[in-house]
Amino acid sequence: MWSWMEVLSWNVVTMDPSCGRSFMQVLCEKYSPENFPYRRGPGAAVHVPPGPQVSPMKDRLNLPSILVLNSCGINCAGDESEIAAFCSHVSELDLSHNKLDNWEEVSKIVSSVPQLQFLNLSSNPLHLSVLGRSCARTFARIRNLVLNNCKASWETVHTLLMELPELEELFLCLNDYNTVLCSPVCYHSLKLLHITDNNLQDWSETRKLGTMFPCLDTLVLANNNLSKIEDSEESLARLFPNLRSISLHKAGLNSWRDIEKLNALPKLEEVRLLGIPLVEPYNTEERRKLVIARLPSVSKLNGSVVTDGEREDSERFFLRYYMNLPKEDVPLRYQELVTKYGNLEPLVEVDLRPQNKANVDIHFEEKVEKMSIRLDQTVAEFKKQLKNLVQLSTNNMRLYYLDLEAPFGPEEMKLSTRFLHSYNVHDGDKIYVEPKIK
Repeated sequence: MWSWMEVLSWNVVTMDPSCGRSFMQVLCEKYSPENFPYRRGPGAAVHVPPGPQVSPMKDRLNLPSILVLNSCGINCAGDESEIAAFCSHVSELDLSHNKLDNWEEVSKIVSSVPQLQFLNLSSNPLHLSVLGRSCARTFARIRNLVLNNCKASWETVHTLLMELPELEELFLCLNDYNTVLCSPVCYHSLKLLHITDNNLQDWSETRKLGTMFPCLDTLVLANNNLSKIEDSEESLARLFPNLRSISLHKAGLNSWRDIEKLNALPKLEEVRLLGIPLVEPYNTEERRKLVIARLPSVSKLNGSVVTDGEREDSERFFLRYYMNLPKEDVPLRYQELVTKYGNLEPLVEVDLRPQNKANVDIHFEEKVEKMSIRLDQTVAEFKKQLKNLVQLSTNNMRLYYLDLEAPFGPEEMKLSTRFLHSYNVHDGDKIYVEPKIK
């Protein structure tokens, strides 16, 4: 059995620095006893959090089943037998932001990790090579594949999909797609597709995704400038019969009709619609209520659960919002809600803002002066306002406030920093000014 230092020396000797770094070299460096927490004393070994999935190579390194080797400069696999010896138990592998530009090298890594189910290849220049069918077959066990910012062509994507019968989640963000290349084959295993931050503007491209992936549960189309949902309700229901969640965050939608079409999706429960031009003229509360009222089957909007109480409030708000519009401008949903709640009376608008001014009687000596006073000022500021009227310095002035509706008599206004509105001053109340007794 080889020692750990021998394993390290293999990679140092066999790798030419000008060629970059191998997967195995980086693995040895990152998880060596010098760079990874380990136990000291008898039987010292690299420490791994408790769990059943550890490397079977007991005299070498105990690797975790989830390996994160992002941004390490990896551009090739290295010795495949070494990878197989160390990584036979690994189930998740993050190789994002490396220098892998050849699918053959990725294939060598993947084929040597037999339990691998999650693979992240984001931000590797893999568009520089062509993926062959035989190479793609090594990915057959992958269930979750991340190809963000790889600029992978649709031909490459289809080659992978043909060979990944168990693929459930696919990430194709930031790949500069203007169109979607449709495949004559349907991929029934895929449940989640992230295709955000591309250049998909025409709904005719989006509908191809429904054709290729009929079992989609979640479709994330955020940051694509889709301006319109052009399919009819019947067509949408056929294209996405299993869609439970859709994100149209920062799409270019500008018609309520496009939002209402989402009701045709038979299993839809969750929608994200932030940042679309349609809702920009409304405040935050109005946006949420008007969307909730239009989507009766949606139980989560923009990440927040829609409670029964919120739905009723939103639907009643919707009715009052449109009740005074001409009949031709009222949405179809309006009549459905009239049937549910009846014709509602408009709400009485009540200004709940605190009163800013009050007309009070100022009593000093044997005089009474009517004065309009600001209630957003402090007692100290009010004394300055009274100084010329009562001919007393602020330090020699005592104020008493009499609330005509209170049963307790005058209250001294002692705290100089207290605001007048906190005394609940109203029109017609009295304020008495007296000199301090020395």
